[in-house]
Order: sequence, then C-alpha cells, then structure tokens
Amino acid sequence: MNKHLFMTFGILAAFSLFCGCASVSKGDVNMGYDQGISEAPWVSDGENYQYDSVTEQGFCDAQTQPSSYFSLDRNTAGYSLVRTQVKNGLQIAPDSVRLEEMVNYFDYDYPAPEKGEGVSVSAYLSDCPWKEDHRLMTVGVRTEEAEQDGDANYVLLVDVSGSMGSAVYGYDEMTRLDLVRYGANKMVDGLDEKDRVSIVTYASGVRTVLESTAATDEGKQQIRNALARLSASGSTSGSDGLQRAYEQAEEYKAPGGNNRVVLLTDGDFNVGIYDTDALTEFIREKAESGVGLSVVGVGLGNTRDDLMQTLALNGNGSYCYMDTKEEAEKVFTKELAGTLYTVAYNAKAGVTFNADRVSSYRLLGYDMKHISAEDFENPEKDTGEIGSNLCVTVLYELELNEAETEGSLAEVAVRWQDAQSENAETVLTVTGEEGDNEDVRFAACVAEFALVLRRSQYAGSASIANVLARLNELRAGFADDVYKTEFVQIVSLAGESGFYGAQEQENDAR
Repeated sequence: MNKHLFMTFGILAAFSLFCGCASVSKGDVNMGYDQGISEAPWVSDGENYQYDSVTEQGFCDAQTQPSSYFSLDRNTAGYSLVRTQVKNGLQIAPDSVRLEEMVNYFDYDYPAPEKGEGVSVSAYLSDCPWKEDHRLMTVGVRTEEAEQDGDANYVLLVDVSGSMGSAVYGYDEMTRLDLVRYGANKMVDGLDEKDRVSIVTYASGVRTVLESTAATDEGKQQIRNALARLSASGSTSGSDGLQRAYEQAEEYKAPGGNNRVVLLTDGDFNVGIYDTDALTEFIREKAESGVGLSVVGVGLGNTRDDLMQTLALNGNGSYCYMDTKEEAEKVFTKELAGTLYTVAYNAKAGVTFNADRVSSYRLLGYDMKHISAEDFENPEKDTGEIGSNLCVTVLYELELNEAETEGSLAEVAVRWQDAQSENAETVLTVTGEEGDNEDVRFAACVAEFALVLRRSQYAGSASIANVLARLNELRAGFADDVYKTEFVQIVSLAGESGFYGAQEQENDAR
C-alpha cells in the first residue's frame, strides 16, 4: 500500500476513535483547576467540558530577552464560551478563559490599511488599571476588506448527531441544530450567484445532503430546503464527515477562488483523543491543498473546545462559538466576510523592546501561540490567519525604567502572506508618546475581567468592581454597540454570582 495512503487511513482511524457520542467521567477531564475542590463547580451532572491547559506567561527581562514573538489570529470562541457560562450561573473554568479571544471579540476603530496594503498597525500607551506603577501598550492590527471577485466554493459540514437535538441554553424551544440552521440561513442570505454551497452531514453515518449548488435565487431556496430537512439522531462519525466534506470541496474547487469547509458542531468529541498530532497533520494537509476550514461551535455540554481549537488553528481558518441568535447574526451577517475570507495567512508578530526604557514586559494572552525567533523569520511557518476587515488587539503590560532615557519604546513588526502567497510586512516604531482612547480603555476592561476570571497570579488589584466602574465611565461612548453594552451586563452577572469574591465590592461600586 502507498505509504501516504496508509498514513491517511491511520489518521482517519485515530480521528474516528474520539468522534463518538459516548461520555467520559468528570475524573477523565483535566480542567487545570487546582483550588482544593474535588468536583469542578462548573460541571453539571452528565456533562463535561475540556479545554487545552493554558499556562500564563510571566514577565520577561527586557535586557536579557528583548523580543517577543507569537502567532496572530482572530478567534473569538473564548468570549462566547465565557458569556454563556456566566449567563447560566456556571463558575468559569479557568482554562476556558483565553484573554486574547475575549478582547478580540469586540470591534475597535483602529486605522484601516490603505488599499493594497493588506494590514495596518497602530499603537497606544495608557496606565495599567490593575498595577499602578505599570503601563499598558496596546497594539491594534486591522486587515483590509477583501475584494471578493473570484468564485467561492463552500461546504457546510453539519453535525446532526443526537446531541444536536439538545436545547440551546436560554432558549426553551430551540435546539442546537435549529441554531445551526438559523446561522446557515443567515450565511446564505449574504451569498451571490458566483458562490456555490454543498451540504454534508454526519452522525452514525455520512450523507451528502446537497451537491454543490449555485447561490442563485432558485439555488438559495434549494439550500434552505435542504437545511430545513435536517434532523438530529445517532452517534458521531466525525472522521468520515470531514473526509467527505473535503472531497466535496475538491470536486467543485474554484481555481483561484475561496474554497472552504465550514464545520458546525457542538464539539461532542468526547471519546478521548490520544493523537492530536495525527489530527493536526490531516487538517494541515488539506489546508495546504487550498481548502480552508472554519469552525463554528454551538451548544454547551460535552464541549471539546480543545479539539475545535486544533481544527481551526491548523485548517487556515477561524474558531467562533455560536450561543445565541444574535451571535449567529454577528458571525454570518456582520462578519460574514471575516468568517469566510482570509486576508492575512501565516500571520505573526514580533515586538522588540528598548531595554534602556523598558525594564520588563508581559504579553497578555496568546499563551498558546508563542513562537520562536526562528519561526518568526521563517515565512513558511504555519501560524495564524486573519479574515477580511477585522481587527486584532495585542496588550503588553510594561514596567518602565525609572531613569528617563531617549529613544523609542519598542518596534512592532507584523508579517503575513497575502492571497497570492506573497510575503508582506509592516513595521511600526512605538515612541512612548502615544496616547490612549476609549477603545483602548474598553479593551483594558475586558483584559482585567479575564484576569479576574482566570484567578491570574498577575491580576494585581484587578476586580469586577473596578471593571464596572470604568465601564460606566465609558458607557456613553459605546451606547450604540450592542456587544459592548452586553459586556457590561455579563460583568455585572459575574459579580452577582459571588464566585469571584467581588459581590460586596460590586454592590459598593453601585
């Protein structure tokens, strides 16, 4: 047997081991929570949640380690997962708190790149709310709006296993599959005649429900009718589903166009995965063939967030989490181009600090995305992807030297590849004279909230009361932003829960 073919079968066999509907005991799930509690309080009977373990990075001495390198992307699932846990009175699993995904959920008014530039970078300097003698350096990255002049070929890969028939938290009469249908129909609304859609489903078996269909008026109705006929039952044959979806994408591949599998699943991959390397290799191979993968999680309970992260990070796509109708509209209407069109491939950042001015620094979040200097210099290194017309926020906490010296504060370099695989770079010098604005102050509120939820050892004086006080000062500036307004409600609910030692402080703040 051909060695490559044998490897592919081996990978699919390994993947099929963890794609069933069997459950695991709570003791099998490592949450990374070590507070002397025998039962993790956010786990309800019969449910489990599994996240990749996150180890926060500490402060680096700018004299001995002046440079910081990491992969850039714009995944937002972490915020939606936190939001739905807070809304349903669950205590937050610390490893589910990925600070950068919380901050990057929101839109900020960073300067857009000029036409043809691809990516723009800006910087801001402000006080650190949770550490009085420290400063925050905020780096804002924004991508150009993609010119969608080529054909598009999308495969909707829909999980229709039995668990997709479960109710969505907060909706008495809406199942996870209903929410998937709602989001998929919103996506169809935004397509035009040059776009094509196939639908593949997987449960106990795999079905091609709809062969590739042009999104004409008549074709859109066919797509909607196929979605309406979906029903949930059976186990989860995830490996076969992915294989069929990629086959469908290859069969109708648009040369030079946008070819993408969109996986919609509750992540019920809870027969333990033992070989994530094999899964990573399989997904990367497909991504290298020119077919991207976007992952949309839905539902709460039996959530394998770690696997959905692995799929998205290695599939040249993004990972978001759909927990409400409003979120479905955000993903598939407001940010449709960002969900489906990649502008910056293999995106990464390198920040070098001037040790004469900066004593030490700490990158907030991106804890799972650090790369080496060699990887930063290697244009072929697989890193992150950023979609069309999206912004990415990076926060550094700085300890400045007491003695005033001349010179810049830092140099920021962002590198990526464009849709034609051409290497690109933009470099920004941070002088230290930069000011802040309401966007930067809001991002700092989100970051502080994340530090509290994570019970971070670097939280300093961070508290929910402090976050709410600053949000109230900013509220008039984002009154028309429904997502930022909702964030205030989420922080208030978290404070009222009493889980974070903040209820009395929050009441005082009111």
